Amino acid sequence: MNEYMSNGSDFNSIITAIFGGAKLSLQTAGGLSLFMFISIIIESVFKRLKYFRYICSFIVIFLTTLLFIARFPFYQQFHSGFNQMLFTALHEDIYALFMSLVVEFQLPLKLAFVILLSLAITVVFNKYFSHKLNFKLLNRLSFNMKTICLILCTYIIGTLSLYGGGWSWRTGVNWENAGITNDTFLNEIILDDYQAIYRAYANQMRMEACNGLSFTAQDVTNLAHALTGKDGQNDLSIYLSKQAQGNKIEKPKHIFVIVSESYANWPLLDKYSDLHIADNMKNITKQDDTIYTSHMLPSGSSTVGALMTMVTGLANSNLYLTTMPEALEKPYLTATAPQLKKLGYETNFWYSGPATWENIQEFCLAQGFDNFYSRGNIDENASGSVWGADDEYLYQAVLDNIDDTPSFSIILNTSNHSPFNVDLNSKGFNSESVKNALPANEQNNQDLIKELGHFWYADRAAGEFIAKVKEKYPDSLFIFIGDHADRYNIDKVPSMYERYTVPFIVTGKGIDKSMLPQDSAGSHIDVIPTIIELIAPKDFTYYSVGKSMFENKLGENYGFWITSNAIGNTDDLINKPEFFNEQILPNANQLETYINSVRAISWWLGKYGTIIDSKLLQQ
Repeated sequence: MNEYMSNGSDFNSIITAIFGGAKLSLQTAGGLSLFMFISIIIESVFKRLKYFRYICSFIVIFLTTLLFIARFPFYQQFHSGFNQMLFTALHEDIYALFMSLVVEFQLPLKLAFVILLSLAITVVFNKYFSHKLNFKLLNRLSFNMKTICLILCTYIIGTLSLYGGGWSWRTGVNWENAGITNDTFLNEIILDDYQAIYRAYANQMRMEACNGLSFTAQDVTNLAHALTGKDGQNDLSIYLSKQAQGNKIEKPKHIFVIVSESYANWPLLDKYSDLHIADNMKNITKQDDTIYTSHMLPSGSSTVGALMTMVTGLANSNLYLTTMPEALEKPYLTATAPQLKKLGYETNFWYSGPATWENIQEFCLAQGFDNFYSRGNIDENASGSVWGADDEYLYQAVLDNIDDTPSFSIILNTSNHSPFNVDLNSKGFNSESVKNALPANEQNNQDLIKELGHFWYADRAAGEFIAKVKEKYPDSLFIFIGDHADRYNIDKVPSMYERYTVPFIVTGKGIDKSMLPQDSAGSHIDVIPTIIELIAPKDFTYYSVGKSMFENKLGENYGFWITSNAIGNTDDLINKPEFFNEQILPNANQLETYINSVRAISWWLGKYGTIIDSKLLQQ
């Protein structure tokens, strides 16, 4: 997997990563050795458990081998060692997930290989371990000297194992400080699989406990004031209230927000034009009735992050809203559906997959949507995957449902998602053309070509839907945005900009390219305010954490910030930016305040409501 290393990585970087990984893995080795030591003691005490340590050694070897084999496709999919996606999977449709693993990753074959390999290693290990080791030098020592040596060795090995290759927490390596190289891939391989899982677990516990955010009630008040310039005292409804500036276009009959699975922005860039996998959206962006910005970040790294933000209007703040009692009790102040209903629209949520995924149906209805439609509302003969019906059938179901009733619809599709089983040949996909446009080293990568074909299919299906609705209902408004990027790129070490940005496209009657400033930038929290500012009458009151793209110059999400000139990591702020336009950086203090503000407000509102009271933190 050396192709995932950046060009600047040299032999010294590799050695540094290996050495750091060896130190950190002393913790893992110590834990596994302790487990085996206990199993040997138990077998010695309980004579009936004759093969207990054999069973325990097989369990250790099987798990270690299984994780090692699994880490390759996991990294290729998520550009990371094992992470919180493991816990996200617990909320997924288990059957759908299982079928994806079977179809895409040949689970039965690989699992059989792991079992056979583990059995072979177990036999070799236990044959070696059964031999009595004869240390001649040690046998010459007295009993007291042997005891001292045993205690000393136990102390040294135990300390190094406990502290990750160091004599204290300061000198050792742990998962939080393991990123000791300048290469993302090398930093990830420093963590062995058990350490990566522990990292995922630790982060998940932080998220569930909300202690990833350490804001006090006073912090939230101060940040709300800094973000809005208002003095709302302890009431977030005052801070977040906005008055529309007056409609920019005639009120459309229908509004469609298409949240497209894994639709990254990079295929729309000129450098990838020869691939022709995003021609529909590119053609739409060139039309006079369309505005488009590529300076846009998704809310999270997975679909559920986009779902939560598009439905509630809240930024990613370490809350799993789809399962939280607070989110299922009543709509949030900033929730999308209630505000669009005030503007006279029937609100619909369309999802091509099952209604049970991520508790999506209950969540959307609890947050105020009038109607929720899922796989059961789409042609039962529609082709698709375990995740949902193919996009064209989803769009057809939406089209069939449209009448003269003013409607607002969020549409969440799934076709551009593994196991990537759309029949591309029957859809007219020119795989040879895409193959010839790829770099020479990727032209035989059939998996990549298939993935790019599914991007092409998602692009085509969305483009055809927009064209059909425009023809039938010419006063409709469309917002097209990716749910996340960061799944696959042609470049094995993509730039931050190409890896994480999604397109934001608005098209429809009355839209004019001059509406959107060249320096606009934002994230998912800014989508609904943009729609409201487009269509709402002057002084219409609405509530949002974000603001419209007509005035917004800065976007942030779970790990990144973006402007029209640069993108950076929220942990580094402006220390390691990546420029894609002019080398202009935002003010560091203003950037930090903005990031903290939208996160703190979203966290408090999502968990505790509109009233800021320190007593709520003690409950």
